[in-house]
Amino acid sequence: MKHLFLFAFTAILFVACKEPPQQRYFSESTETEILKSGIEAYETANWDKWKSHFSDTAKIFVNSVKHTTVDKRAKALEAMAGAMSSYGFNHDKEYIEMVLDKENETWVYYWATHNNTFAKSNKKLSIPVHLAVQFVDGKIVEEHIYFNETEMNAEFAALSEVQTDTINSEI
Repeated sequence: MKHLFLFAFTAILFVACKEPPQQRYFSESTETEILKSGIEAYETANWDKWKSHFSDTAKIFVNSVKHTTVDKRAKALEAMAGAMSSYGFNHDKEYIEMVLDKENETWVYYWATHNNTFAKSNKKLSIPVHLAVQFVDGKIVEEHIYFNETEMNAEFAALSEVQTDTINSEI
């Protein structure tokens, strides 16, 4: 009986000393707030603030395995925004979470619908977008952006053709 009691006590002590599993998913964190701040900067065309959330060596992948720099991405976004009369994400139906992966890297995932209206054609598009953003020391070091760019590219091409046709008719 004494051995049974000692065994039970040891088992209870062993179970009680086990560390609880580490939380790996977060709906709110410093990193999710940084990403939200970056999205707000994008939506208000505050490119310096948008760039401030990235590390100097950050890599941005846009529907590609090839990366671009923060400065080049900011110029592309600024050009895109210049062609829009309005643009931004539907914040009523967005989803954001931070994850500590198995290598203990910090990633923030964002899903939302991007709505925009082209200034010249008044064409409206709604495109689902997914961001996968890696953080180190409070800065974005890697961003992967995924969306179907077919409709947007087609509209830019159509606007380019209209502009070319207008220029050719004036010659």
